[in-house]
Amino acid sequence: MTKKTKAILEILDERYGTEYRCSLDHENAWQLLIATILSAQCTDARVNIVTAQLFKKYPDARAMAAADLKELEKDIHSTGFYHNKAKNILACCRDLVEKHGGEVPSSLEELTALAGVGRKTANVIRGNVFHEPSIVVDTHVKRISKKLGMTREEDPVKVEMDLMKALPRDHWILWNIHLITLGREICKAPTPKCGECFLTEYCSDFKKRNRKRKAND
Repeated sequence: MTKKTKAILEILDERYGTEYRCSLDHENAWQLLIATILSAQCTDARVNIVTAQLFKKYPDARAMAAADLKELEKDIHSTGFYHNKAKNILACCRDLVEKHGGEVPSSLEELTALAGVGRKTANVIRGNVFHEPSIVVDTHVKRISKKLGMTREEDPVKVEMDLMKALPRDHWILWNIHLITLGREICKAPTPKCGECFLTEYCSDFKKRNRKRKAND
């Protein structure tokens, strides 16, 4: 780990703490899996509103596997992209019932074999439920990691590999938690609040803007 990375992690830890927390409401692995699938292109707040009723109606994978597609689409309509999400959720739950006895598996290979589950979703489950060190690369993580010089890649899997090399394992999950919070509160796209940011000395974008501003003065 470089001195720069160590300094960034210390600042983030001091600012946001080191507690593992998930903004998607859930009581078990299956609920988090469904909530994460629903969270694609949707706010966590909206997903939490939808799942509050959804998990009462469908209490487990077996119940949801038997759901009517059109009815499920109506249930999740407000999360967006509901046609694909409903189709994937039904296929995912049927796989869980038929191949895993209704339980959510813990391995990356078995999780990503489920319908609608990519590496990002799988790593959310592995990190938050099974406490396996995992790096979740969402839009905030990719964007801010590039600004901080942790990666130059665009492909999420390649970003994940770079971050696994750059970060200590005890911060793999925290990196996602911290950067999502930073991205939502301060480093917003496309209008970051650089005046409020506590990592500007490590940010390539901030330095570029400063150089450009000085050149124009």
